[in-house]
Amino acid sequence: MKVAIFTDVFLEVPGGIPSSIRAQREYLERAGISSVVFCPARPGSKTPEGVFAVPSFKHLRPGGAPFSKRIKKVKRAILAAYPEFDFDIVHVHYEGACSLAGMQLAREFSRPLVQTMHGREDVAAETNIPHPFKTLGGGLICCLHKFGVPHPIEIRRDDYLAPTVVRAKMWTLMVNHANFADVVITPSRHFKEKLQHYGVSKPFVVISNAISDEDLKRSLAAAGMDYDKPSVRSFDGKKALRLFWNSRVSKEKRMLPLLLALASSGARTEMEVYGDGNELGRAERYVKKHNLKVKFFGRVDHTKMLEKMKTAELSVVVSYGFDNQPMTILEARAMGLPTLIADPDLLEVTGEGGILTGGPEPDEMARTFDEIAKRPEIIEEKSRACLMSREEVLQSVQIKKLIQLYRDLVK
Repeated sequence: MKVAIFTDVFLEVPGGIPSSIRAQREYLERAGISSVVFCPARPGSKTPEGVFAVPSFKHLRPGGAPFSKRIKKVKRAILAAYPEFDFDIVHVHYEGACSLAGMQLAREFSRPLVQTMHGREDVAAETNIPHPFKTLGGGLICCLHKFGVPHPIEIRRDDYLAPTVVRAKMWTLMVNHANFADVVITPSRHFKEKLQHYGVSKPFVVISNAISDEDLKRSLAAAGMDYDKPSVRSFDGKKALRLFWNSRVSKEKRMLPLLLALASSGARTEMEVYGDGNELGRAERYVKKHNLKVKFFGRVDHTKMLEKMKTAELSVVVSYGFDNQPMTILEARAMGLPTLIADPDLLEVTGEGGILTGGPEPDEMARTFDEIAKRPEIIEEKSRACLMSREEVLQSVQIKKLIQLYRDLVK
């Protein structure tokens, strides 16, 4: 079997989803399933074996990442290299030009098409497009997407998840994108249910993102820890609670509300932040102004991230209504590190190892930190729960579901 994998994010870009795709591909190869990854790359750069760099802009790099050119140019380059497009399955991971090219090629060559829906594009657009341009920006993105796949369904504003025009436009994009596939994969049940609510009628399969078994064991060894003898985290309440942030420092991830919570909490805390983004400057200024014990390390090689968790006692993921299955939570579970969350949907991801705040507001998060300080033994309780379920987040477990799906589609 041979699989064409399409992603609009270059696999070498730090991030949870690229790392999950890399691990997924590695385990497919081990199972005898060959693959080629089609993605944008920096012009002139050397790509890893098995990765096909589609035509990408030289200077246009949102967030510093390569950005693919128009669908037609991407398809033309692919067909020049693979005129017969000799793949058994097409698996698409995003909604940009490269991914849309893959979807069109799947239809043109009558190949089974699998689409993994990773993210809440509605919240990303609402949060990151500047206020005066939200409606215009959302409409433009939706219109450009319509050049790739048809939009027979139009989502109208409502009181559920599309309260604004820009969010309704992005739900229109997501629903029609998913409905173009033969099978839709979501990493979580709650995202599947939201897509179904807005009209995605194709068959769904819930397959968790996952961590490479070898990466986990290698990182544990580098941190002086043993996979077969997992270390339970503990907190005695006498020193500062050591927090760990491993995400973009961006509006949708809600770093500023977290810092406000830390400033107003009576609990002693210190935090290491790994990642960059559009809120980094504001976050650094806030920390300095309020004299918080927070250190920013910027973007760090993702392969070293598990090692960085060694001394932490609590991971923090305080996004609300945005994330579907953050890799940082899965990585924390694998390392026996509890995670504080503000979104009840993410309890599906944390399992029993999650600590849910009373709400997404800074004062509710602050109250939770105060409660942990009063009952420090909760860290050990949640750490044990993480370790009890860590095999669920291993790629060796999750890849079996994906391979079975591929085989069913080929049959």
